[in-house]
Amino acid sequence: MDLTDTKYEVDRGLAWITIDRPERMNAFRARTVDELIHSFTRAWADSDVGVICLTGAGDRAFSTGGDQKQRAETGDYGPSESGLFEIERLHRLIREVPKPVIAAVNGFAIGGGHVLHVLCDIMIAVDDAQFGQVGPRVGSFDAGFGNMYLARVVGEKRAREIWFRCRRYDAATAERWGLVNAVVPRERLTDEVREWADDMLALSPTALRFLKQSFNSDTEHMAGVGQLAFTGLALFLDTDEANEGVSAFNEKRPPDFRSHRTRASF
Repeated sequence: MDLTDTKYEVDRGLAWITIDRPERMNAFRARTVDELIHSFTRAWADSDVGVICLTGAGDRAFSTGGDQKQRAETGDYGPSESGLFEIERLHRLIREVPKPVIAAVNGFAIGGGHVLHVLCDIMIAVDDAQFGQVGPRVGSFDAGFGNMYLARVVGEKRAREIWFRCRRYDAATAERWGLVNAVVPRERLTDEVREWADDMLALSPTALRFLKQSFNSDTEHMAGVGQLAFTGLALFLDTDEANEGVSAFNEKRPPDFRSHRTRASF
């Protein structure tokens, strides 16, 4: 597959998968998701790879989630190989690939980008990284792994705060809440990932596979809820309420959802 939105490279057992759209703050479109699926599958199949790292290009963002400019221009996230926007498949793949996945958070991890880093096994962030959700502000949501698994990571009250307030949180707060494993100066990020990867590469790959699958088994039921939620999301994105969110985002104004509150009272 010709990679236009991502980069893939392997260095001493560590596969680096990089979202390479810095001009869009590494927001992903359907093409980006296809490439990420391809790269994670490639890393799964490669016996020379023992650990995978997901990161973003540049020094501003890990990922700011779905490309809202693309959504405003075409009404969707652009063309894909299958004709589907396969973000749910990507979520499943990050969990199912039988190798540890590290998120190297090099800046903003917002919205769908926040969900991606939460799904990774290990999270390492630069000290000026920013975390948070924006879904309800732009007429979207992730009611599967994006909030249920997040609640397992940070606790119910913190997860509700993250989704219900749509604010940003610094790296020190994220570490205190258990959202990231380590916070390092920006110049240390690559070396820190390398150190963690080398620790894992020295271990039994079969043992790590069993451990990851065992950890996942406790939350596997969330996949079914996620399927239901994505079905609902697909319907919701065609509504005037959702369109108000994305229009406000692209017009750089606060959204006005007041006329839609009656729907929430059903």
